[in-house]
Amino acid sequence: MASHKILVIDDSKVIRMRVREMLPPGNFEVLEAKDGIEGLNLIRQERPNLIMLDFLLPKMSGWEVFQQIQTSRELQTIPLVLMSGRKEEVAEKITEPFDYFAFVEKPFEKKQLVDAIKEAMGKAKNRPVTAPPAAAPTSAPTDSSADTATSAEIEALNAKVAKMQAEIDGLKKQITQIVTIIKQKLR
Repeated sequence: MASHKILVIDDSKVIRMRVREMLPPGNFEVLEAKDGIEGLNLIRQERPNLIMLDFLLPKMSGWEVFQQIQTSRELQTIPLVLMSGRKEEVAEKITEPFDYFAFVEKPFEKKQLVDAIKEAMGKAKNRPVTAPPAAAPTSAPTDSSADTATSAEIEALNAKVAKMQAEIDGLKKQITQIVTIIKQKLR
């Protein structure tokens, strides 16, 4: 029987197989989930020793799975490697530096994967266990979770707005330059 369970949550069968093949030989049991709901259920049932989580997933996104992990004292102690082909999407929702998990950008090689796993293990050891946000005695526990999700969503939206404003300012500058060139050509 394998002594370590590694859960790979990714909608790509190729990525799940690739991770399995890249893991160093040893006593590993690799569990696989193809979407966020299946992944979260396996996390709760199997209590893996490591979670490899794709950020973009069907049914429940990796971001939503991440939030569920962060609100559970037991789950937040599990080493976590977030995977994505678009680091900027992860950084929009979770600010860098990533303190409590490792990040590996797809596509990745064996060395990058192994380094990310080692990094996640180290970060998990040094992570202070935090209790989920406490709900007021009169409110339901889901209110607290909704407040946490809402504030995180607002933060993410504010970051997107700032990014879009910078892009708009750049486009305005380019349009002004184009108009100036056209006016010069018409003279």
